Amino acid sequence: MEKIEPKDINENVIRLIGDEWMLVTAGDREKFNMMTASWGSMGFLWNKPVVMVFVRPQRYTFEFTEKRDTFTLSFFDERYRRALNVCGSVSGRDTDKVKESGLTPYFTEAGNPAFEEASLVLECRKLYADFLKEEAFTERKIVDAQYGQKDFHKMYVAEIINAWVRK
Repeated sequence: MEKIEPKDINENVIRLIGDEWMLVTAGDREKFNMMTASWGSMGFLWNKPVVMVFVRPQRYTFEFTEKRDTFTLSFFDERYRRALNVCGSVSGRDTDKVKESGLTPYFTEAGNPAFEEASLVLECRKLYADFLKEEAFTERKIVDAQYGQKDFHKMYVAEIINAWVRK
């Protein structure tokens, strides 16, 4: 992997997140979990390159994102769709996702888990976190369609502190 500046990410982030998906991974060398996500964003806020990631509280990965100030986002090409499907359809509470997905974890210098097969890895540090609130939605259809159980995501705004691309 080659380290790059976040401003040099050349991907279409709407396609990257919405169509190709990503793994949100949090934890440390002792224990971590990853989940597939297709909701999020990437941009510039508070004079910093940032991502916005959304995690429901019942997801096992939520426990890990709450415990640490950092996490990674790993993006893959189409060859790894099956692995992403596994990571998005089973819980790490009772399944060894690494084994089931066939992905190879490694750890950044800061100790954050990421994956060797990724084409892009972003190491992120939380700046802001809060739950989405039902009363704040101006489009009621979204609440009805996405939050029937009232299990609103927690939004994390995180600075991209490191970025690597596969060359």
